[in-house]
Amino acid sequence: MVYSMTAFSRCELSTDQGNLAWEIRSVNHRYLEPSLRMPEAFRELEGPLRERLRKEFARGKLECTLRFNPADQSVDSLQLNQPLVSQLLAAARQVSQQLDTPAPINPLEVLAWPGVLGGAQDHQAEMTAQANKLFEQAVAELKTQRAREGAELKKLLEERLEAISERVETLREMMPSLLAAHRQKLIDRFNEARLELDGTRVEQELVLLAQKIDVAEELDRLDTHVTETRHVLGGKAAMGRRLDFLMQEFNREANTLGSKAIDSRSTQAAVDLKVYIEQMREQVQNIE
Repeated sequence: MVYSMTAFSRCELSTDQGNLAWEIRSVNHRYLEPSLRMPEAFRELEGPLRERLRKEFARGKLECTLRFNPADQSVDSLQLNQPLVSQLLAAARQVSQQLDTPAPINPLEVLAWPGVLGGAQDHQAEMTAQANKLFEQAVAELKTQRAREGAELKKLLEERLEAISERVETLREMMPSLLAAHRQKLIDRFNEARLELDGTRVEQELVLLAQKIDVAEELDRLDTHVTETRHVLGGKAAMGRRLDFLMQEFNREANTLGSKAIDSRSTQAAVDLKVYIEQMREQVQNIE
């Protein structure tokens, strides 16, 4: 499937604790380059989210932004786990009775005990899990949009490939008449110069001319490139780099055709080919 590297997705979620929103912008890039921006409270997600992006995408610059607007009533409050505090104090008193000079219990050390304080931390864990789930939705939406735009790019490329095939066929059919016209032009030049026609010399000149303007090999290679491009477009793996290489090969053959053009018709056909190839090359830059 053809995927465009240009896309945008936004997913939003409202909760009792506040509003979460992921935005992912994707533009073309030679490699995969993800960047993640998020509040510090969600920073633990960065590693797993980067790994997720690497699994889903092969190329593109991805700018991922998480916005969190806390609800007014969700001001951080500390909730004391009273049963756990009672157990800790009872255990501390029991130990103190066995000591000769027990030190007083430090309240801050009790508060630092895991699980004594809840509330804000519990809410943050819940919000982090929701942000992770929301990111999955944003990624799925981004892939859907990249596929939708990729389908349009594929349609455009197929139209240009069809136009190239038509020009190649036109050139192929044109070559015998071009050679015959130049044969006659050569004979006319001999007559104008009032030179005695030497059949052998004329044929030698025609052979040289035929070799010079022979584009059968270039036309065959263009047909091969068209077939290969269609094959690549029908694949499932990332194809942007392969298509970019094929555009270079297309361009090489078109340049050769232009250099071998011998009249306005073949010149125009070569120009048309270069236009179609350049249009494809521009679009291929956006394909993953």
